[in-house]
Amino acid sequence: MKYLTSKALIVFSLMLYSSVVFSQKNVSNEQIQTTLKKHITFLADDKLEGRLVGSAGEKTAYEYIIKNLQQSKVESVNGNSFLQEFKTKHKLNPHASSKDSGSIEITGHNVIGYINNNAANYIVIGAHFDHLGYNEYGGSTYKGENGESPKIHNGADDNASGTAALLVLADLLSKGEFKKNNYLFIAFSGEEEGLLGSNYFCKHPTIDLTKVTYMINMDMVGRMDTVKRTLAVSGYGTSPTWGKAFSSLTTDEFKFKFDSSGTGPSDHTSFYNVGIPVLHFFTGTHSDYHKPSDDEQKINYNDEGKVVRYIYTLIGKLDAEPKLAFTKTREDSSSKVSFKVTLGIMPDYMFEGKGVSVDGVTDGKPAAKAGIKRGDVIIQLGEIKTDDMQLYMKALSKFSKGETTKVKIIRDKKEFEFELTF
Repeated sequence: MKYLTSKALIVFSLMLYSSVVFSQKNVSNEQIQTTLKKHITFLADDKLEGRLVGSAGEKTAYEYIIKNLQQSKVESVNGNSFLQEFKTKHKLNPHASSKDSGSIEITGHNVIGYINNNAANYIVIGAHFDHLGYNEYGGSTYKGENGESPKIHNGADDNASGTAALLVLADLLSKGEFKKNNYLFIAFSGEEEGLLGSNYFCKHPTIDLTKVTYMINMDMVGRMDTVKRTLAVSGYGTSPTWGKAFSSLTTDEFKFKFDSSGTGPSDHTSFYNVGIPVLHFFTGTHSDYHKPSDDEQKINYNDEGKVVRYIYTLIGKLDAEPKLAFTKTREDSSSKVSFKVTLGIMPDYMFEGKGVSVDGVTDGKPAAKAGIKRGDVIIQLGEIKTDDMQLYMKALSKFSKGETTKVKIIRDKKEFEFELTF
């Protein structure tokens, strides 16, 4: 998942109370946790070398995913292979012109499984399984030491957690009572390189996309903060049905932050762009994002299990609904902004107030040099007030390397101003 420079803005929140009654009562949260741990431990192991698209580690991962789908009695579509191959070219030097830069061809693979209930419509459940490898194609936020050997980026949360959730849901739905829709399970590759797999699928679908009632995307669902206990859900505005469903399906396990937009830097965007209602589930970013330290032992299995059970129950709640109506939403313009500089912070995407809360600061970067600390709230950058993430992105796009500006922050309820050089 690409979140440092392009994350959909979460614009409103809602606390829901009382208890969810799960239809699959015979499956305990402990059983789900055990299965999640088995999947994530395998997918985030060093032996897979970070599951880079087109790599041997990607192959090991997709073979594991196929094996587990088959064990859950999930079939390939129309008796064909579980694999959907796609090709793309990657610049060896992303900063050079097309004329001056060499490139290599990458072959990636989506995994597609199918539960045929002989229904009129389909539900697509997706998660990307690729990650950054040794950072061969960039994207890492880890700076390392000079001369240090490349490190494996195992991507336990990003996105072994979502892939494991997909496999658990496939097993639950294959054995459960929700039979009024067909289910398509897609583990996408190439997400980290620009939603390659999901974009390819939507242009080369293996089913009739006009029969898809909605798509659920799970990207980074394994590190819910145990204090804030917040689950972010994007795509709330892509169908009028979502409001009714969430308001009637309540839980006291966690609170929600809803974002109406159907676009953002993850695979649900590809489906929204072809007119399909979407939901994207996300438990928040953290200091290990896109670093070698995003490892299995840091996964919060208890809460990921609860998220999976909630999604399963949501699917059941909608089982008898007719095909969902699609509505267009505002676009996540932050994902289209071009940047020449970085501040070197990790935003707290679960922050509910005005401004951009700093969840982490990278040593040696402009923010750290200026004196910005974790917990500060950035309220203005240059002449632009940064009331939210979109305004922050807009402000950041105005600067070039070497420029100096002022940054205003709130710290301990007091306003401070620092000089900052990019």
